[in-house]
Amino acid sequence: MSNWEFGFTMMVVGMGGTLCVLTLFAILMGLLKKILPEEEEKTE
Repeated sequence: MSNWEFGFTMMVVGMGGTLCVLTLFAILMGLLKKILPEEEEKTE
């Protein structure tokens, strides 16, 4: 594997991994919002 092939492979894997982690965080935050809904402040 040449340097160019290795660099391109690392770039693709890095971008894919980043998108996967961001997707998992988005799903986790959605689940947490459903489990623990935000309470509205009561103003009198």
